Amino acid sequence: MQLKLIYNNQVLGIGSGSTIVPVVHRLAERVKQENLNIVCIPTSFQARQLILQNDLSLSDLDRHPELDVAFDGADEVDSDLSLIKGGGGCLTQEKIVAGYAKCFVVVADYRKNSKNLGEQWKKGIPIEVIPMAYVPVTRAVTRKFGGVAELRMAVRKAGPVVTDNGNFILDWKFDKVHKWNEVNTAIKMIPGVVETGLFINMADVVYFGMEDGSVRACEKLAL
Repeated sequence: MQLKLIYNNQVLGIGSGSTIVPVVHRLAERVKQENLNIVCIPTSFQARQLILQNDLSLSDLDRHPELDVAFDGADEVDSDLSLIKGGGGCLTQEKIVAGYAKCFVVVADYRKNSKNLGEQWKKGIPIEVIPMAYVPVTRAVTRKFGGVAELRMAVRKAGPVVTDNGNFILDWKFDKVHKWNEVNTAIKMIPGVVETGLFINMADVVYFGMEDGSVRACEKLAL
């Protein structure tokens, strides 16, 4: 990936996940080689550390409330470029950064590419919730849309996963293809829901790293 979207004096959003690591390495190379003035906004503690480790300029949305380009990964991408994100637990901050960027670029492994959401990613759609509301939110989601919603539990500590925002995550394992724009809006209206891992009509282009090492670009269709 050539990072042709990056120019001097830009503000960039840096997402989380393994596919973003080589993007940031390449960005750091270009900054040094071309003496670029680039400012980076992280979506998580992990992204913050990645920015600092690569000697890039770290900032925040207080100082830079509008971004030129945001780069992030995805857990799954469908044929409409709708995304499931949040497998790593950073969905809310990822959506905030992507939402305030003029261009949202997704970098993903070819195995994340599906015709419909749920074909490849079997762990469900993450939903960030206020801790006191996780039980009623679980009931509301499954009552309205079916499937099963489970509280995400930590692996190396007792108790649930806690996000960077101090909240819990439900993983909703849906049992059919939905109209995702409507479902996303409806879930966000449930009291206690902070954000969903459904990123609808947000990605401008998705770069898939193919098995042979090549890169395939899928762009949002103009309406």
